[in-house]
Amino acid sequence: MIASFDATETVLALCLTGISLVCLYDRHLVRACCFFVAFALTMTTAWWHIGASWLAVVEFLLGALMTGLSLFYALGLFLPRGASPLIRDTFVDVWPRKVARVFLVLGWLVMLGAVIRFAIPGLFNAPLEQPLLLAGIMMIASGLGAFALHRHLVRRLLAFNILGSGVFMVLVGVAGPTATAQALISVGLCIAWLGSMLAALLIQQLVYLAGADSMRGDGDLGERAR
Repeated sequence: MIASFDATETVLALCLTGISLVCLYDRHLVRACCFFVAFALTMTTAWWHIGASWLAVVEFLLGALMTGLSLFYALGLFLPRGASPLIRDTFVDVWPRKVARVFLVLGWLVMLGAVIRFAIPGLFNAPLEQPLLLAGIMMIASGLGAFALHRHLVRRLLAFNILGSGVFMVLVGVAGPTATAQALISVGLCIAWLGSMLAALLIQQLVYLAGADSMRGDGDLGERAR
């Protein structure tokens, strides 16, 4: 398991948790994607610190570099037509859907807590002794919440990647940075990058076919229809 408490792990855990929250809830989409790149670089440092050197290399190449480029492409920053129509997200949505999503998030968090309670009982006894493992759980919770609450597809893509990073951190926290665990998680990072690249292509195709309004929340569309 991710062992013994130390100051470096604590700082990395706090940085991962804080950057992931900013990435998921900053209304400026370009800035949110920049924060995701910073998050991936922090994950690279965390992998290196716990001795998972393979994962550090894969995270840097596929997380910070390739997934970061995919996110910026999804925003339309690399397209020849110029400024992207997906710069900001207003978070506007109709109240019934907001309430339903809040209950969905709470249900997911209850299930997550139950799994952690029985799968990682040591975390409940001494949570501060494994700060990176605790940060992984916080990333899973925030990623689940953002995926349920946000309508914007780029935000859901960000939530998907934060959630995946949290799952990978928890897996290493439970299994340890063994060669087998690093190999399995490296495959998972490759699949996550391929999924992000496909999602970016689909998002831009949707914008091309239906316009930038297809990225807005239900509340935005309702306001424009009045």
